[in-house]
Amino acid sequence: MNRRQALTGLAATAVGTVLVTPGSTQANEGDDRFPTLIPLPDNFNPEGIAIGDRPVVYCGSLANGSIYRASLVTGRGALLPAAAPGTPSVGMKIDDRGRLFVAGGPAGNGRVVSARDGSVLAAYTFQTAPTFINDVVVTPRAAYFTDSMKPFLYVLRLGRHGSLPGGFTALPLSGDLVYQAGFNVNGITRTPDGRALLVVQSNTASLFRVEPTTGVATRVDLGGAALTAGDGLLLLGNSLYVVQNQLNQVAKFRMSDSGHLGRLVGTATDPRFQVPTTVAAFGRRLYLPNAKFGATPPATTFEVIGIPKF
Repeated sequence: MNRRQALTGLAATAVGTVLVTPGSTQANEGDDRFPTLIPLPDNFNPEGIAIGDRPVVYCGSLANGSIYRASLVTGRGALLPAAAPGTPSVGMKIDDRGRLFVAGGPAGNGRVVSARDGSVLAAYTFQTAPTFINDVVVTPRAAYFTDSMKPFLYVLRLGRHGSLPGGFTALPLSGDLVYQAGFNVNGITRTPDGRALLVVQSNTASLFRVEPTTGVATRVDLGGAALTAGDGLLLLGNSLYVVQNQLNQVAKFRMSDSGHLGRLVGTATDPRFQVPTTVAAFGRRLYLPNAKFGATPPATTFEVIGIPKF
């Protein structure tokens, strides 16, 4: 399919904003009975979120790196038993082997943690300060971590049966993606065809398609839509959800298979949003942690908000 055909196929949907009222649901496999607010520990300062194929949510703490595990069915949970590392847990993903891949923010590291008992299976130091290892995506062959301060992706090449490597590769970013002052590349996911990566550059409100072998980035044509305050990304089929943290909303784009083109389908907000940062899904729900950045006075209570997919 050429670019003109792909653009035509993506262009037909009207754009609208969905206001989600607390407690509104769409039924799917019992998730209409699931709570739409999951409390986190006091002073937890969440940022990243991960959900696998079971109704269990994991959130990481910016304060001390601890990881909280909760049931989506009951809303109850507890900290994973391993001691907090003392460095932040930022973006995170879970793979089908029950391993959490966790970005370490200003600590410049990443680690792989057992979702069962919190034990650290592997740890990697990617960069020294100033740096901010922000988010991660896991593919069948590798895990890719973003750095919001330096123009690299850090790559863990997975071995046979998903074995973890002893080291990593620093993949320089080039092409249309140029780092500027401020917070650069943030959230990351795959393209719908799985052949490349998508990253959002927060300070330019732009989305880029990145070749995973070369690091060459191409600006994605979003039909003029700007990803202001773009943060976490979630791809479901050809639907790309982008968290716009300071706007307290989630935007949905219909993407071409290759990821070169996208069109805004709509946005959703919720009166309970207080600077949500990242997003994960289960059933017909999206789940977002409230980071509450910039709250005055500083926030002490935190939660995950569940909203219907749209």
